[in-house]
Amino acid sequence: MRKLDLLDFQILQILQVDARKSYTEMGHMLGVSEGTIRSRINRMIEDEIFQFIVHTDPVKVGLHVQAIIGMSTKLGHQEKVAEQLGKLRAVRFIGAFSGRNDLIIQAYFRSNEDLTAFVNEDLANIEGIASAEVSIELKQYKDSFSYVTADGVEDTAG
Repeated sequence: MRKLDLLDFQILQILQVDARKSYTEMGHMLGVSEGTIRSRINRMIEDEIFQFIVHTDPVKVGLHVQAIIGMSTKLGHQEKVAEQLGKLRAVRFIGAFSGRNDLIIQAYFRSNEDLTAFVNEDLANIEGIASAEVSIELKQYKDSFSYVTADGVEDTAG
């Protein structure tokens, strides 16, 4: 994998704002050819720097309940539990963390009843989960995947 340069970061910033922008438009904006933009984007995709995805608004597609669920796992079971969680359709994110929870997941549901069934059926059937703490999102203030600026990664210290 090659190191990202200024042009790569500029391309990423443009894509974060509007991934539908044409390669020709980006080339004009950045003073390079459409072919340069195309090759840079293809290289970054091959190097798994980013991927094109559709980010839907969960509420607008009928998923009205978002839950963050922190779990403690039995010793030696974390990987197996994470693998099983990854197979569940409602689960959007899984991460291993330090602190009180070994794993934290983000999951979306149509209703509180669906969330309850998920906890009492799906999670209850996964061997190795010692406990789960469910937090339901009450209000969302920010949901962003944009953290790259034209000159690199955003400085979050200020």
